[in-house]
Amino acid sequence: MRRRSRKAISPQPRSSTISPVQLDTASGLYVPQNYDRAFKGPVSARIALAGSLNVPAVRTLLLTGVDAFRDRLWDTGYRGLVEDGQYYGYSLALGSAEVTLLEQVAAYRSLALGGRWSPLRLTKTSPSVPLRPIVSPQAAWIVADILADPNARAGTFGVDSALRLPFWAAAKTGTSKAMRDNWCIGFSDRFTVGVWVGNLEGDPMRAVSGTSGAAPVWRDVMTALHAATPSRPPPPPAGVETRQIRFAEGIEQPRREFFVKGTALDQVAAAPETARRPRIVNPVAGSVYALDPDIPIDRQRLAISVAGQVAGHRLLLDREDLGTADSHPLLLPTRGQHRLRLVDLGGRVVDQILFTVR
Repeated sequence: MRRRSRKAISPQPRSSTISPVQLDTASGLYVPQNYDRAFKGPVSARIALAGSLNVPAVRTLLLTGVDAFRDRLWDTGYRGLVEDGQYYGYSLALGSAEVTLLEQVAAYRSLALGGRWSPLRLTKTSPSVPLRPIVSPQAAWIVADILADPNARAGTFGVDSALRLPFWAAAKTGTSKAMRDNWCIGFSDRFTVGVWVGNLEGDPMRAVSGTSGAAPVWRDVMTALHAATPSRPPPPPAGVETRQIRFAEGIEQPRREFFVKGTALDQVAAAPETARRPRIVNPVAGSVYALDPDIPIDRQRLAISVAGQVAGHRLLLDREDLGTADSHPLLLPTRGQHRLRLVDLGGRVVDQILFTVR
């Protein structure tokens, strides 16, 4: 049996865990990948955000929900998001919706203002709108601290990228699909600057990303604005705790970290495999298998694999009971689309995937 699917790229050799995401959507299988097409294993929120890692962003959206995220973006001035969250899907975490540069700048400006937002004034005669709280001052400050952390972004951008300035500044880059355009937006203690680079016709730019296109322009503008007075890091607001944290198994180096009061911890460790939600790991959701006429039919069976604590769970293929989940059954499914489900003792579906045999 030959298999054709969008298979995740193998992780780096030193990664302790593969962390791909495969999501069934109305338009097909959605498999987000990081910019370098490699999976990093377990990473902290600081490393994921500062390093612009795509897979953790989508995983976070799975936890919060697409509709709640879309509503938060709407509250932050993204008025082009006129559809509900399900319309945009999980790719909304990676910027699948079209937004304007002014909307982006106003959103990042709200982080600089302690989580308060108002529309930008383009002229002195434009009406002034009072600032409106969007997120807590503590959350805004922590995000700003992450975006200003050169060590946290070093794994993706290097230690001396265009985002590193001789004074405090928070910054984030973005690159659209097929490199049609890119942007860099960041702020200091006094200015918020946004830069867009692209072709007005929408033609792709070969090998030009946010760090090589928009970021150098952003750096030059910020350097000119602060030529006389360097930017200083804002002090943490009340309600932010500081802790020295350690990571089990050396996942990341020990460091000082910041938390919203009441959420602090001292040690971070990945949950053991047996403690994670039971799930189907083979077949991969959305896979397409083709029966090979040159191979005897009984040699083309499909192995079912599950992960996690699956004692007492059963596998169901369409309406057929395949037995216990730890029995590793071998299937010879008929042509067509099939639904494989993992159910617990109470009959509740714990995980399910769709695959096709041709």
